[in-house]
Amino acid sequence: MTDATFDAPTGAVRKLDFSGAAARARIKRRYRAETRFRSYGIFSLMLATVFLVGLISDILMRGVPAFWQHSLVLQVPVSAAEIDPAGTRDVATLRNADYAALIRTGLAAAVPGIEGRTAEKKLNGLVSSGAGDALRDLVVTNPSVIGKTVDIRALLTGDGDLYFKGVGTPIVERTVVGKATPSAVTGDIKITSSANDFALDVRNVKAELTKRASALTTEIDRLIVISDKTLAPRIESLREEVAALRARVDEAKTAEILDEKLPSTLVAINGGLVKVTSLRDTEIEGTVLVPLKTGAEAGPSAWKVVTYATPEGNRKATDYEVAFLEKLKAEGRVERNFNWQFFTSGDSREAELAGIGGSLVGTTMTLLITLGLCLPIGVMAAIYLEEFAPRNWFTSLVEVNINNLAAVPSIVFGLLGLAVFLNEFGLPRSAPLVGGLVLALLVVPTIIIASRAAIRSVPPSIKEAALGVGASKQQAVFHHVLPLAMPGIMTGTIIGMAHALGETAPLLMIGMVAFIVDVPKGFTEAATVLPVQVYLWSDLPEAAFQSKTAAAIIVLLMFLFVMNGLAIWLRKKFERRW
Repeated sequence: MTDATFDAPTGAVRKLDFSGAAARARIKRRYRAETRFRSYGIFSLMLATVFLVGLISDILMRGVPAFWQHSLVLQVPVSAAEIDPAGTRDVATLRNADYAALIRTGLAAAVPGIEGRTAEKKLNGLVSSGAGDALRDLVVTNPSVIGKTVDIRALLTGDGDLYFKGVGTPIVERTVVGKATPSAVTGDIKITSSANDFALDVRNVKAELTKRASALTTEIDRLIVISDKTLAPRIESLREEVAALRARVDEAKTAEILDEKLPSTLVAINGGLVKVTSLRDTEIEGTVLVPLKTGAEAGPSAWKVVTYATPEGNRKATDYEVAFLEKLKAEGRVERNFNWQFFTSGDSREAELAGIGGSLVGTTMTLLITLGLCLPIGVMAAIYLEEFAPRNWFTSLVEVNINNLAAVPSIVFGLLGLAVFLNEFGLPRSAPLVGGLVLALLVVPTIIIASRAAIRSVPPSIKEAALGVGASKQQAVFHHVLPLAMPGIMTGTIIGMAHALGETAPLLMIGMVAFIVDVPKGFTEAATVLPVQVYLWSDLPEAAFQSKTAAAIIVLLMFLFVMNGLAIWLRKKFERRW
């Protein structure tokens, strides 16, 4: 054996510098990079929080008012001649009576002295078309009220309800110094003041006309820049309008005519209300909205000038309606109550009558069908694939397709349900049964994947111990593995159901977009669900339906929060540590 000699390397040995300036610079760069990364994460989290808070705040501000509703307290005489002229007290006769006419009678008594078809139409239009339903239910339940006067809470229309919720116009009241003398108590009248009490209103009108002329001038300049010859007539028309407006501003002693584009000016005098149509410094002409109690001269403390800041053409409630609503409010006839009808009634063309009762029942039925199908099928499929299925190409193909189905767009399942359940099997359209079948197809892959993951998370030693003491494979799986995997299975199931709760596209394909008035009573009756109800209301232009849409979204979010909270609670309650 020969001795081996190893020569030491002749190259220079590399030394690592941990304390020099270069090393300190590297450490500082690394710390700066970590600080930047942490800042990016915090900024992203804060940005997401701001967007989330903004979204939820916007939904709450729009939707919470829909949970409250305003109504008018009216004293309605239940005339036997109107309700039951024959005196039979037959239920069918009582149900078919014209209760809307009785409500109109009570409304006329609450605002007496209204004359003219326009004023009467505006007054009667304050209450909902379903205002007589409460009176009908009272009479049918207790016929002894016939011939008496009863207090009824009549629902306001959607616009009237929104007015009391702040979607109206600011009202500005101004005191006066002179005495006012009206020429009449109803109809078109003149009111003359002993002082220049209307001079300020004249100046305000001229200021508004000046703003309008300035805006039209800006529009003319914009059209001139376009240089289109076809716009020449439009430009000339605008110039004439601007000239007319400026001429009105320059004229000092002429009466100013008020139109719907100007803020409404009214005079409250002798218990009545007069809408001004033209005014001078000491005199106005106008139309009586609320009749005056007397035509006597009114002192400075007995009359005032009222301005509705938003022009009549820019708001839903007209001057007549605002005047009537304010009078009824001043008399204590307006009540604000929780809107239970929103949760109990079905859909309606009238915003104040529309509710989510039908969609709540339809959603519950649909989810029951979905849960009853997808839970046992999904869990059993997961158990078979994870514990009993042989490992071959066919099983691998099934697993790959299950994973792919979980990522298929939901509308594809809607097309499948339309082709199979409706066209082939002839099941009823827009029924919770079909909706549940379609959503079950959507949710089953998710439950299978979640259940397999939960079963796989159980330590193999538990099953092996059961097999070691003589249990069969089936007993080991169902008696030991499955109970331990149940928290994960239930969590996956509830999350899958929450996913199904928010789906709209597949249900639209099977016809659940229909307008459903009645609350469904069976799994094969026509119904709709909450997401579809939100979709239907969001397409309506009325402001009252926008508030209802936000309220339905709040209810839907509460469903989702409850279901996700239930999943967390179940996991914590049944989770076992090993």
